[in-house]
Amino acid sequence: MAGKRSRPIKVYREGDLLSAFGADLLAGHGLFVPSLLLRAYKRIGLSDLGMMIVLQLLCLRLEEGKLHVRPEDLAEYLTAGVEEIASELERLQEKKILGLAEYYVEGQKMVGFDFQPFFEKLAEIWALSRSSELEAIKQEGKEERGGLFDAEFGQLYSLFEQEFGRPLSPLEAEQILKWRQEMPPELVREALRRAVLMGKRNFKYIGSILSEWRKNNLKTLAEVEEYDRQFEAGRQRRKKKAEKETEGNRDKKRALIKSLYLS
Repeated sequence: MAGKRSRPIKVYREGDLLSAFGADLLAGHGLFVPSLLLRAYKRIGLSDLGMMIVLQLLCLRLEEGKLHVRPEDLAEYLTAGVEEIASELERLQEKKILGLAEYYVEGQKMVGFDFQPFFEKLAEIWALSRSSELEAIKQEGKEERGGLFDAEFGQLYSLFEQEFGRPLSPLEAEQILKWRQEMPPELVREALRRAVLMGKRNFKYIGSILSEWRKNNLKTLAEVEEYDRQFEAGRQRRKKKAEKETEGNRDKKRALIKSLYLS
């Protein structure tokens, strides 16, 4: 097992205890606890003690690299007694919140706690939460913008899911809703079509297409096609001009060589 990690120590001015405490608090190692976990651990099946045990195990894994921790070791950090901690550890494994797995450290096989079941349960809570948010977005669009708008948004949403080949996240749904507010739906569909043809199925690329059209005040497919035609014509003119300049430079070079060697 890895030993406790060291960190730099700074010498502070005498009497500067408060600032020294703040600096050391920020410089020390820490464990990020997402708000989702704090709000959902009861739904996962964790008791208050179980939650603290999981957090302590995670902290000891990150801070000291400990793969397996005894109840006696955990009792140093918790108010619960050794027997209570041992019983709770058994319950966590029975509920399949914590598991045991084999690890290899410097060529040696060791058994340690496995957090994958814990994160799988937390991911299920997250997925259900995201699904509820998406339904709320759809309902908000229906209530605030009327049936016609909701139908347009629903068609665009379904088309994006079909082309992306996966469910969309609530943030992606919000982006489609925003595009629907800013642009005619046929332009959003056309931008998606072009992105698919280019093999760039991502919202950033689609957004760049729509941004270009919005910047040039294009509101119909006919205007987009005319814009493309003029852009291509301009590109061809620039290409011919460049080719003509290149040919002119070659003629000058040939004339110079001829003057040098045939004079």
